[in-house]
Amino acid sequence: MRAPELTRFTSAHLQQALGLSSELGWPYRLEDWAFAQGLGEGWALEQAGRLIGTAMRWQYGHAFATLGMIIVANASQGRGYGARLFDALLDDAGPQTLLLNSTREGLGLYSRCGFLPIGEVYQHQGVPTPGLSSPELGWVRAAGVCDLPMIDKLDSETVGMPRGRLLQRLAQAGRLSVIVRNGVVTGYAACRRFGRGHVIGPVVAEDVTHAQALIEDAISKLPDTFIRVDISTTPDLGSWLETRGLKRVDTVTAMVRGAPPQPSGNARLFALCSQSLG
Repeated sequence: MRAPELTRFTSAHLQQALGLSSELGWPYRLEDWAFAQGLGEGWALEQAGRLIGTAMRWQYGHAFATLGMIIVANASQGRGYGARLFDALLDDAGPQTLLLNSTREGLGLYSRCGFLPIGEVYQHQGVPTPGLSSPELGWVRAAGVCDLPMIDKLDSETVGMPRGRLLQRLAQAGRLSVIVRNGVVTGYAACRRFGRGHVIGPVVAEDVTHAQALIEDAISKLPDTFIRVDISTTPDLGSWLETRGLKRVDTVTAMVRGAPPQPSGNARLFALCSQSLG
């Protein structure tokens, strides 16, 4: 059999890519792959016309990118194909700062490539238990088009990277909600279809109480719906999600190669858009 060939990942690979992620037990939909591919670029590894591996990169400004969706078919593992895909991503990216979230299996490869651990991300999911009405929900309202510039500014300050294109796509794909104080957006959350149900994230807020209010507002619009939230190391938020029926089911390691982005302002990133997109 001929050696696998690296080609650029395109929309023509989406259906087979869905098969690869399904083989690993990742509950992606075809629409989830299309959302990620529409925002990023990457590599496909093909053998005899069959897709056996993928690797993706998402650019944020000129200085930062996230890496993810690095998959090798089960039957093709153990042959260095993952490293080959990852090397192609690194060659594309050049000297900029790179961020990723690693499973336990990927830690060795990424460490050898110069990535250092900077924290953990906890995956919570489930069908929320019925919640009680809370006066804090009055802080939250649906975002309008006029709010997008302030959401963009808040997000850029909070994560230390420009993510305007991602936010525009999130607004198109789902629902954005905001907390506004004195005419200024001080917190926001995105909610969209993903995987087995919906994902809530990013969530940016000044404190954990405001983050809970944004998440609770999203949950209240989706009764009896499977929800996923990927949070940074925030014990109070994780404990609260457990009480809401969103159990912690997995932990990955956040890693960086290069100078980490420098957040500013008073807000914090409490939940990710996804483990790949950040």
